[in-house]
Amino acid sequence: MNTSNKKQILLVGNPNVGKSTVFNLLCNKKQKTGNYAGVTVASHSGDYDYQGEIVEVIDLPGSYSIYPSSEDEAILSKFLVDEQKNYSGVVYILEALSIKRGLLLFQQIQDLGIPILLVVNQIDQAERRGINIDIDQLSKELNVTVLQANAKENQGIEALRAEIHNGNFAQSESVSFDIPTEHKGLVFKILAETKEENQYKVWTLLSSDTYLGKLETVHEQLNNDEVKCLIPKRLQTQETIRRYQEIDKIISKVLSKKPQYKELLTEKLDKVLVHKFWGYVIFGMILLIIFQSVFFLAEYPMNWISDFFLWLSTFTAEHLPAGPINSLIANGIIPGVGGIMVFAPQIGILLYFLYLLEDSGYMARVIFLMDRFLRPFGLNGKSIVPLVSGTACAIPAIMSTRNIENVKERLITILVTPFMTCSARLPVYSIIIGLIIPNKYFIGISYKAIALMAMYFLGFFTSLMAALILKKIIKSKGKSFLVMDLPSYKMPLFGYDFKIVLGKVWEFITGAGKIIFLFSIVIWFFSYIGPTQNDKEFVATDVKLDHSYLAKMGKSIEPVIAPLGYDWKMGVGILTSFVAREVFVGTMSTLYSLDDEAPEGKIIDKMRNDKKPNGEPVYSFATGISILFFYAFAMQCVSTLAVVYRETKSWKWTMAQLFGMSGLAYIASLIVYQILK
Repeated sequence: MNTSNKKQILLVGNPNVGKSTVFNLLCNKKQKTGNYAGVTVASHSGDYDYQGEIVEVIDLPGSYSIYPSSEDEAILSKFLVDEQKNYSGVVYILEALSIKRGLLLFQQIQDLGIPILLVVNQIDQAERRGINIDIDQLSKELNVTVLQANAKENQGIEALRAEIHNGNFAQSESVSFDIPTEHKGLVFKILAETKEENQYKVWTLLSSDTYLGKLETVHEQLNNDEVKCLIPKRLQTQETIRRYQEIDKIISKVLSKKPQYKELLTEKLDKVLVHKFWGYVIFGMILLIIFQSVFFLAEYPMNWISDFFLWLSTFTAEHLPAGPINSLIANGIIPGVGGIMVFAPQIGILLYFLYLLEDSGYMARVIFLMDRFLRPFGLNGKSIVPLVSGTACAIPAIMSTRNIENVKERLITILVTPFMTCSARLPVYSIIIGLIIPNKYFIGISYKAIALMAMYFLGFFTSLMAALILKKIIKSKGKSFLVMDLPSYKMPLFGYDFKIVLGKVWEFITGAGKIIFLFSIVIWFFSYIGPTQNDKEFVATDVKLDHSYLAKMGKSIEPVIAPLGYDWKMGVGILTSFVAREVFVGTMSTLYSLDDEAPEGKIIDKMRNDKKPNGEPVYSFATGISILFFYAFAMQCVSTLAVVYRETKSWKWTMAQLFGMSGLAYIASLIVYQILK
């Protein structure tokens, strides 16, 4: 709510016009910006202080029209048409290269009678293409204050703060859209019967479908009758055509282009990067370089972290008084937390490369490239955004499906995204690949990098096969088409992206660290006590690991997991990791630290030297591949399940996903172990 010293504004615009970059600069935030539609899938808020006035900025998802076609765009409409709005105005970001497209939504907001301020962003991109924009004439034609900005270079932001402070938001007294004659009677009748004064607002109610001002779940949308949307869609099309006729007249007055046009780098690169053959080859090569870097660049920092925690554990064991507290900290908590911390460099390197690809504009090409490839599987190009985002974390990836207009394609994408290899799987993959794959090279690429890339492709391939099956099961009449602008290539903000990655890695460490800290205590407790041989004692303490209650619990499930090649320790690791996949590594670190018979050294060395009673290694090639397959398919993340239910509001699909993925994981692991052993 507005007060004398606080102001609330909305940041609005089409997808990929630099809204989130402007938001970050205004509020000094570190919200990740991507160079494709669908990154901002919910409203983000931040505030800043300018000359004693606190201004709250709400960054809304990008949209092309007041009539949303997807769930995330509905958030924008809800803000703009809500009767209880308490914001001071809208800052509308218009991309200099796409003025015509951007003015449609601008005029719709202006006609709703909402105070608005216009910012033309990426002026430099237009100038490089020989496009000249008469800012003064544009301001005159639209009757609004117009500012120039280049958000990537932090230009125009201070002027924007000043205009917001001065309240230079223009509120239109008239409606530019001429309502069709055949509908005017109904509009004026509603105006007379209600307290509403804005005739365009009444028109939006007539021409809106089930989305406008309302957030629906996938579950509800699947049950909607699509026929009732046909009339509103016709009215929206009618409005769009009429508006563009007027916008063309404005464009002719404010925009001029030099006759000579030199082909830019973007056009030259796109001839190769979105080529129907070479585009896929180059994308594969880029992925291979990234996975090679994950192992090569992370090797030294991983060794430093591992050595530090090994030293810390030894130091603690030597200097704390002997007893349970010493054992808990030195052999339980420190090895458990250190076991997951050691993989922070690999996660950071992977995320950094992905952010650079987003920032440069290349990920938009990947969406375009993948559209033709994904359609036979019941997906579209926009599905690649959640699928690629899923390599970082499935939770924001599933939320980003709100950008997918077709409800069937959105539901399929939600259900198959968890198959993508997320950063939580990376520690498991890394340690198992390190155990079973030799340290050899093929034409300069390590076997380990190839194995890691194979696991990522296995996740992607499985998601496609699952989508193909779901395409046959989920019924929907609607068809979708991918319409998107490919942004020009930009130099990534290396320093800014590095800061973002540090924040994301810290989130992973603190998030996973809390869970592993808790499980380390629980695992230590049940490994410290065991059945007593003395009737006077309730439990025996400081027992050998094999004689503990933890071992008894683990061995009780061995009949189920033995066909997969797992011993009781792996069984405990798998059970604890149903909360979060990365807990497996922390659990194994704690268990091997508590095992008196395990040799001193790093966790991976302890696992490598672990032997069965018959002398065979516990982590054989067959067992390792079985574990990799299990974690490739199993749904082991409570948080992901929660967000799937939140997005679908359907227990049926959530439980089907949980049991389907877990069943597939068990069967696949069983088959590969029995074949390879």
